[in-house]
Amino acid sequence: MKELEYPFDSGYIMKKKKSLKRRLTEEVTPVLTKRIAVLGGSTTSDIVSVLELFLLNYGIKAEFYECEYAQYRQEALFPSEELLAFKPEIVFLHTGLRNLTFKPTPKMSEADIAEGLENEIAGYKQMWESLKSNFGCAVVQNNFELPSFRLLGNSDGSDKRGLVNYVTRLNIRLAEEINAASGVYLNDINYLSAVCGLDVWSDPQYWYLYKYSLNIRFIPDLCFEAAKVIKAICGRNKKVLALDLDNTLWGGIVGDDGAENLTIGQETAEAMAYYQWQEYVRSLKDIGVLLTVCSKNEEENAIAGLEHPEGALRPSDFTLIKANWEPKSENLINTAKELDILPDAIVLADDNPAERAIVRGSGFAAPDMDNVADYIRNIDRSGFFEVVSLSADDLKRTEMYAANMQRKQEQSKFADYDDYLRSLEMFAEIAPFKPMYVQRLAQLAGKSNQFNVTTRRYTVTEMEERMNSDEYITLYGKLVDKYGDNGVVSEVIGKVNGNKLDLELWLMSCRVLKRGMEYAMLDELVKASKEKGIAEIYGYYYPTAKNKMVAELFGELGFEKQSSDDDGNTVWKLEVSAHSESKNTAINVNTEEQ
Repeated sequence: MKELEYPFDSGYIMKKKKSLKRRLTEEVTPVLTKRIAVLGGSTTSDIVSVLELFLLNYGIKAEFYECEYAQYRQEALFPSEELLAFKPEIVFLHTGLRNLTFKPTPKMSEADIAEGLENEIAGYKQMWESLKSNFGCAVVQNNFELPSFRLLGNSDGSDKRGLVNYVTRLNIRLAEEINAASGVYLNDINYLSAVCGLDVWSDPQYWYLYKYSLNIRFIPDLCFEAAKVIKAICGRNKKVLALDLDNTLWGGIVGDDGAENLTIGQETAEAMAYYQWQEYVRSLKDIGVLLTVCSKNEEENAIAGLEHPEGALRPSDFTLIKANWEPKSENLINTAKELDILPDAIVLADDNPAERAIVRGSGFAAPDMDNVADYIRNIDRSGFFEVVSLSADDLKRTEMYAANMQRKQEQSKFADYDDYLRSLEMFAEIAPFKPMYVQRLAQLAGKSNQFNVTTRRYTVTEMEERMNSDEYITLYGKLVDKYGDNGVVSEVIGKVNGNKLDLELWLMSCRVLKRGMEYAMLDELVKASKEKGIAEIYGYYYPTAKNKMVAELFGELGFEKQSSDDDGNTVWKLEVSAHSESKNTAINVNTEEQ
C-alpha cells in the first residue's frame, strides 16, 4: 500500500489507522502469522495499532499481546499467566531514555558510573535471557535516544559524568551485547530520533499528558523501523535491486547522447550525485543484494554506459542485464525465473513514474525516484534489504548466482540431464547442525517459501535448542561444485517420538533445484534415523500460496501417503527399512572434495 511506503505521511497514518486497516484486510493476503508481545516502558496502544498496519503491508498478520503500562521488566522476568498462554514468537521491548534505572551526576566517580552502566546492561540481558528461556522467541530491543538537555554543555559529550556521554557509551555496550546474544535484534531509535529531530522527538508534553516516550507524530516512524526488523527476521526481505539506466544510474540517454556525454563523475553537482548513487548501489552487493539491469535500451548502449570511465559500476557488478524493448514487468518476471526467486523479491529503481506504476500493478516494489539527490535515501530508508544477520553466504551471494548462471549455460550443451549433473562434479557436506551455521540455518528457514514443506520459521534460539537436543535429528546440506561453493542450501529437522520421526522442516534453497540434493539429504536422514532406532519417518506437507512445487515431494522420495484433508494438508510415511536404493547419482556426499 503506497500510504505505508517510505516516504509516508505520519499524520495521515495516525488519523486514518482504522480505514487503512480495513483496506489492508481487503487487499493483502497474509503470507504468515506471528504472535508479537509489545512490552513497553511507556504507553504503547497506538504503537501496537500502527505496527500492525506496517506488518500487514509486509504480508505478516500479527496477533498482539500488550503489557500493562511500564510493566515490561516484570513481564520479561516473571511472565504473567496471560503472557505464558500467549507464547510470543517475537517480543518488542519498547524502552528508552526515560526507563533508565541509573543516570550519572557530576558528583559521581568514574567507577560509580561504570558500575551503573554495567548494571543497566545486565538488567536488559536478564530480560532477554528470561524471554528466550520461557518462549524461545526473538527479541527486538530499542537502544536509547540522547537527552534533550546537556547539564555540562558541550562537555556533556566528552565528560564521563555527562548524560550524553553516558548514553553514547550505553548504546555501544548495548550493541555489543546484542551482537553477542543470539536472537536479539536492535531497533535503533538513537539514529531515528536524530533523523526526526531530537527536540521534536522528545517533546516532553507527550510524556506529561499521555506517558508517551516520544512525540505522537513519530509513532509511525518508530513502528516502520520496528516492522522492518520484524519482517527481516521473518524472511520477508527483498533480494534483488533491478535498475533502470537512463536518468536513473546516470544523467542523460545513452542511446541519444552517447556514452561519452553522460552526466556522471566529479565535474558537476548532478554528476557527483549520480556517482555517489552508483557507489551506494555497488555497496549493496556487500550485504548480499543482487543487482540486475532492467532498461529499455539496446544492450550495446547499456554496456557502453556501464563502462563509462567516471562511473562506479561495471557490467560485471550485475547478475543479469536485460536491456531491450520488452515491457519492464515482463523483464522482471523473466529475471525472477532465471534467478529462481519469487517476483516479490525484486525492487525496481526507475526514474519514470509511469514505468513504476506499471510494475507496481504487477506486484513489484518500485519506490519513488524523482530526484537523484534523494535516490540513496529513498532506497536506504525503505528498508527493502534490512540486515538482521550477515552470514558468509550473504557476503558471497553475487558470486554464487553468477556461478549459477554459468551452470545454466553449461546445461544447454548437454542432451542428457544426468550427464550434465555429473559434469558439475558436485560434493555435498551433510551433517547434524553445527554452531557455525546456526545463524544461516535460521535465516534460510525464515525466508525459504517455495521448496519448504511446512514453512515453519525458527529463531536462532529454537535452532540451537534442536541442535543440542537428543530429541531431534537435524541435518544441514552444503553443496560445492566445479563453479563454486553454494553454501548451506538445505536443512531437515525431525522430532524423535519413540521409534518414529516426525519431520518438522524440510527445505532447500531454490538456487540448487533439480540437482538431486533432496535425494542426498534423504540418504543421510535414513542413516541418522537407523542410528537412533527409528523405524518410520513421517513427513508433512502444509500448502501455502508459494510451496506448491513440493506438494508431491515425499511421494517422489518414496514415502507413502497416509492421509489428506480438504485444505490440502497431507501426511506421508517412509519405512526406514524399505529405503535401500539411493536416487542420488551425481553428488558425492561427505567424501573428500575433488
